[in-house]
Amino acid sequence: MFVQSEKFVDEHTGKIGDIYVYGQESNPTTWKLCKMNMAIRGIENDVRWGDTFHDDKHKDLKADYILANPPFNSSDWNGHLLKDDVRWKYGVPPTGNANFAWVQHFVHHLSPTGIAGFVLANGSMSSNTSGEGEIRKRIIEDDLVDCMVALPSQLFYNTMIPACLWFLTKDKANHGKRKRKGEVLFIDARNLGVMIDRRHKELADEDIKKISDTYHAWRGEEKAGKYNDIAGFCKSASIADVEKNNFILTPGRYVGVAEQEEDGEPFEDKMKRLTGELAEQFKESERLEEEIKDNLNKIGYEL
Repeated sequence: MFVQSEKFVDEHTGKIGDIYVYGQESNPTTWKLCKMNMAIRGIENDVRWGDTFHDDKHKDLKADYILANPPFNSSDWNGHLLKDDVRWKYGVPPTGNANFAWVQHFVHHLSPTGIAGFVLANGSMSSNTSGEGEIRKRIIEDDLVDCMVALPSQLFYNTMIPACLWFLTKDKANHGKRKRKGEVLFIDARNLGVMIDRRHKELADEDIKKISDTYHAWRGEEKAGKYNDIAGFCKSASIADVEKNNFILTPGRYVGVAEQEEDGEPFEDKMKRLTGELAEQFKESERLEEEIKDNLNKIGYEL
């Protein structure tokens, strides 16, 4: 993410010195690699080593931007030791899953005009177990959810768990040119990307641009173009719509199904053609069945 952040700054004709990165990492080896990476790229930072939940090194930090890829569905985060933590504004996260501990940690550290974007397991969008649904409901009712993106499967090399992107903000009135209080953008990107081998899919630059352009247009940003709902891909929904869906944030519930293109073949002609093809397939199936029986008979096995 730091590599991509540097590229993003360069591509937008910014200066790397204009950003300062705060962070925390519990794995000492990963932390050392991170510090080395930052030094090589000349990114000013205060990334510290320690357990984010149990030893928050930036307790007073209020960030303009939060970018994170926390571990999915962590069950060993010792949440039972943090029942009364100040970060749990919307409810105490279950001890068996840290997803909503991460969400609330990010919300806690957002500035009044901050934006957070992070990756989580798909279950975070719909789970109602152990109070997660109630926490999600309160976050939605507080109008923090800006955009939800369903990602294609098989994007990651270290997990096969389907994932999604959450975008949260405390200030929908001033980010972008359009006030969008009480609205959530849903993007279903599951059909984007191409398989680069039998196990992994990759989003092409045009796929990423399609997603980001849609979000920027919805926010009403300058030169982003006009936003329109696209069946099967994106939908701007109200919090009332989300409430009707039991506060589930899965984009597929909102975007609908893309219209199928007409091929111009009259229905009667198509049915004649398809039934003819099916009849031929039935005949071929019968022929293969007889051939298999005959081969079995030849080696002494009779059906």
